[in-house]
Amino acid sequence: MSDFRIGPLNHVGVAVPSIEQACQTYRDLYGATDITTPFDMPDQGVKVCFVNLPNSQIELIEPLSDASPIANFIKKNPAGGQHHVCFEVADIHEAVVEMEKRGATVLGKPRIGAHGTLIIFVHPKNSNGVLVELMETPKGHH
Repeated sequence: MSDFRIGPLNHVGVAVPSIEQACQTYRDLYGATDITTPFDMPDQGVKVCFVNLPNSQIELIEPLSDASPIANFIKKNPAGGQHHVCFEVADIHEAVVEMEKRGATVLGKPRIGAHGTLIIFVHPKNSNGVLVELMETPKGHH
């Protein structure tokens, strides 16, 4: 087996029905002051922003329409909820090969995520019910 392993936790993804309300919650309830401006990712069917924390980020994700991949999640969890955890990896293509070799189900092909770097998702059934995003470490990080 290769020495492939996950790197740092990059962010926790939280699906929300309203990104504006969620930003307000993180500002008012938790005192978060560094929150990025929300932006649309039409290819993924979501609007996202990041709550920047000293050691990580919370990615707030709002569906753009009922066709969004997270629309069903919001239907089942109307108030929103923890959607995924994201770990950095050095090479996304190596990650795909290793995940498949190790028996995991990789959902879809590598694609550009909200940080502008390649991502994949590993099926929750492989990770104790947690949807895991693997993200190639953005250049210039760490």
